[in-house]
Amino acid sequence: MTEAESLAAWLRLTLISGIGGETQRKLLAAFGLPETVFAVGRSALRGVIGDKATSLLLDSDNQAAVAAALEWSSAAEQHIVTLADPEYPQGLLEIADPPALIYVRGRLDLLNRPALAIVGSRNATPQGLQNAERFAAAFADAGLVIASGLALGIDGAAHRGALAGGGDTVAFIGTGIDRIYPARNRDLALEIGAKGAIISEFPLATPVCAANFPRRNRLISGFSRGVLVVEAAVESGSLITARLAAEQGREVFAIPGSIHSPQSRGCHKLIKQGAKLVETAQDVLEELRWGTSHAPMTAATTTADATGSQLLSAMGFDPCGLDELAGRSGLTADALSVMLLHLELDGRVASLPGGRYQQIA
Repeated sequence: MTEAESLAAWLRLTLISGIGGETQRKLLAAFGLPETVFAVGRSALRGVIGDKATSLLLDSDNQAAVAAALEWSSAAEQHIVTLADPEYPQGLLEIADPPALIYVRGRLDLLNRPALAIVGSRNATPQGLQNAERFAAAFADAGLVIASGLALGIDGAAHRGALAGGGDTVAFIGTGIDRIYPARNRDLALEIGAKGAIISEFPLATPVCAANFPRRNRLISGFSRGVLVVEAAVESGSLITARLAAEQGREVFAIPGSIHSPQSRGCHKLIKQGAKLVETAQDVLEELRWGTSHAPMTAATTTADATGSQLLSAMGFDPCGLDELAGRSGLTADALSVMLLHLELDGRVASLPGGRYQQIA
């Protein structure tokens, strides 16, 4: 059997609606390669997966979908990697439910490099975005591949941080690999596809479906040696990734934040449950027993010069309104407005919804 015929058999097995991952794994465990699955006969299949699934397997016509996937994989830097391929990520083989195959756009050499996942809130604070970007840059500089989910907020910042310093990053997505979601991250997705790798377990043209994103989280954690949660609300999907990481025997890390910030409560919950509290990149590297990055990175280090030191000291790192800040600093509203504008232009303060401001480390 040729390589193309073998891949077609894998695609035929995985592109049947109603034949999910568990059934696929039962068949592969019982009969070996997909070509053998389709050759053993109806009676043998019934003994493993039952009548209904056997009928679906043998009577479904998915030739058009198989042909479309084969055509997609014939383009440059577009790959379909199966469980039988040496390029298949070894980390995913260690999880309970590895996908039978994955679609990859970009570099196959990244699939078996040591990786760290960085995840967090889609509605991140300016400080959270900066933390994600800078920590990712430090880890990438230390030689780790940064894995995340291409979402808005912390995920996107982690990818950008890895790329900014010439590091490597891998994005796991919850749609077909021929779709880009969210649209606002289109340019980032194209850059990751060109310099890193984008991975999906879902068939081509799979649309946005809320249930697929928690499902792909097990791949982000399974692919990585550990998961760093930068910001997360208590009900955040990032906590699902952290829970899966713990179940998979991966390390779980969390950056603490303000006790008043909803985006910090998920991280605080993880720390209470035993996640390692992270203040510097070195905290993570030491726990992973990994080499030292060139530049230690802290989560909250004030860089104010003398001009804004009084105001930044009064502000602290929690979001606060103009009236509250006036009371703390003793400055007039007019003076505050001018100083805040300069600090915002310098990238040291961010304006938030509701007329609030927050210092950026």
